Amino acid sequence: MRITADLSDELFRRAKAAAALRGRKFKDLIEEGLLLVLESPDVLYKKSRAERSLFDLMKGACGVVSSGVNDLASNPKHMKSFGRD
Repeated sequence: MRITADLSDELFRRAKAAAALRGRKFKDLIEEGLLLVLESPDVLYKKSRAERSLFDLMKGACGVVSSGVNDLASNPKHMKSFGRD
């Protein structure tokens, strides 16, 4: 199906360049982008950066670094002064 869409000149140039760098047609890049959005519903409802929690911002990094202890709560040494000022 053919469609008509209004894009800013800058967005069009960037998309055209990205397609060329990938050795793909512009229309293929547009189709791929639409599929990504449709397959990831949370993308449609993304909050602005200021509204997102730290967890949302760091979600991709969670679990990347290991402390060496499976669960800090199970180690009395780490819980010794928990909840005390």
